[in-house]
Amino acid sequence: MINFLYLGLVFLAVASGVYGLTNLVLRPRVLQERLKAGGDITQPGGQVPHWQERVVQLAGPLAKLVLPAEGWETSSLRVRFMNAGYRHANAPIVYFAAKVVMAIVLPMLVLFYISVFRSGPPPDSVLMTVMLLWVAGFGFFLPNIFLGWKIKHRQLELFETFPDAIDLMVVCVEAGLGMDAAIARTSEEMRLRSQALADELHLVMLELRVGGTRESALRNLALRTGLEDVNALVTLLIQSDRFGTNVAEALRVHADGLRNRRHMRAEEAANKVPVKLVFPLVLCIFPALMLVLAGPPAITVYRVLFPVFSH
Repeated sequence: MINFLYLGLVFLAVASGVYGLTNLVLRPRVLQERLKAGGDITQPGGQVPHWQERVVQLAGPLAKLVLPAEGWETSSLRVRFMNAGYRHANAPIVYFAAKVVMAIVLPMLVLFYISVFRSGPPPDSVLMTVMLLWVAGFGFFLPNIFLGWKIKHRQLELFETFPDAIDLMVVCVEAGLGMDAAIARTSEEMRLRSQALADELHLVMLELRVGGTRESALRNLALRTGLEDVNALVTLLIQSDRFGTNVAEALRVHADGLRNRRHMRAEEAANKVPVKLVFPLVLCIFPALMLVLAGPPAITVYRVLFPVFSH
């Protein structure tokens, strides 16, 4: 059984390496050919690439082991997927399949390492069983960690680019455009700055075009982003629309507040740098510096004093 396990792991490693090298070598050529031909590098008509469909087909049986049977549409996990930018229907299938695969593969890798290097507890011991269960649990929750990192990274991008988007809205509104047209124009211009924010504003426009109210479209925007600043902006726009106040002035004030918060956040990150530098200084640079400064005198003292003391 161990031999078959070794062969399977070696086969997976070699196949993954060959597939990765093939993608790395051939994909740039395909993109260059499409660019030279003047075509779009994305899939036509917004279709899912063939390899993603293949992955979903393979991951489907594994995902059924842990995929919730009902209540997915109203679950908090679906909101987390929207916050991370995963809105495709196949995203939960890949997510839950990854949980199952990681819970199986990581213990197999631990067994492989222990059997090859002959280190660790015996395979039939209780400690080994507990360690494998802990590794399997860590692998099961590893996609949760990745999803949380993705949400944090995307929310940071939205937080840093929202003041610029609001400034564009102010310019559009003061130029005579309506609020809907200002959002559409801002979504087009923000694609060069932030693709995530442009997609979110484009979804707002799509909801308005299919007949949804502006209030519901803006509240869905706040739900998809998961940011308190966006929620405050949505509340501001809804109240301005409801009471007939000056939208441009309200947006300008809110943009100034967001810009101040962004500046304060940058200052906070800059003030944390000296504290974060203490650990690499103490653990890496300081020992090498002490070795360079105190090494030659220590060698000299050893050569001069130890022969004297030996006599």
